[in-house]
Amino acid sequence: MTTIDGLSIEAIVLDIDGTLADTDDAAVARVERLFRFVGWFIKNRDSHVAARRFVMRIESPVNTLVGWLDRTGLDQVLGPIVDSLHRLRGVVGHSHAHLIPGVREALVRLAERYPLCVVTAREHYSAHAILESHSLSSMFEFVATARSCRRAKPNPDPVLWAVDQIGANPARCLMVGDTTADILAGNAAGLQTVGVLCGFGERSELKEAGADIILNSTADLADLLLGSATGI
Repeated sequence: MTTIDGLSIEAIVLDIDGTLADTDDAAVARVERLFRFVGWFIKNRDSHVAARRFVMRIESPVNTLVGWLDRTGLDQVLGPIVDSLHRLRGVVGHSHAHLIPGVREALVRLAERYPLCVVTAREHYSAHAILESHSLSSMFEFVATARSCRRAKPNPDPVLWAVDQIGANPARCLMVGDTTADILAGNAAGLQTVGVLCGFGERSELKEAGADIILNSTADLADLLLGSATGI
């Protein structure tokens, strides 16, 4: 297990979905209903497993496509298509995006010591709506959304953008996320990476993606850096 020295960290970058807010289950449930309707098409007949894998596999390409549509302005012309893509990747109304247990308390502790940023593939309104609805906006110095850079995670551009805004050394920053896209983006940007198991990611794939340490939940991050916690 790789250890991370909290004293050496200058800033922390966090994903939203599955890392701060529990929106992944909503995406899986939506796709699972569709798969049950066409269950004959699913080889293993397990609609929940198939739905989870489907949502995980399409995350990166869909995020990239949505980000491109946003940046080119085509989202205004192709509104219904963009809305469908948002729903497909799990973007739900902020009233349905519940915080992962213990995350608020962890963020309060972390924000007292570290600059915090968000890097998400959500579009601007959706990302800020979730943060504002849970009174988290003031804890984050910068928020990188689908409109911030030309390419989305797992490309490192939005992570580097956030770190650059703070003026921190990437090697002394953390990227925290629940999917391989988060870990790959963080590693490519030169950050230390923390995988969390409270979202989509599974221990084996986060480890394979190169996570320096894996925690059960983002809520454990404050103890890892400010106190003591056990990595997996």
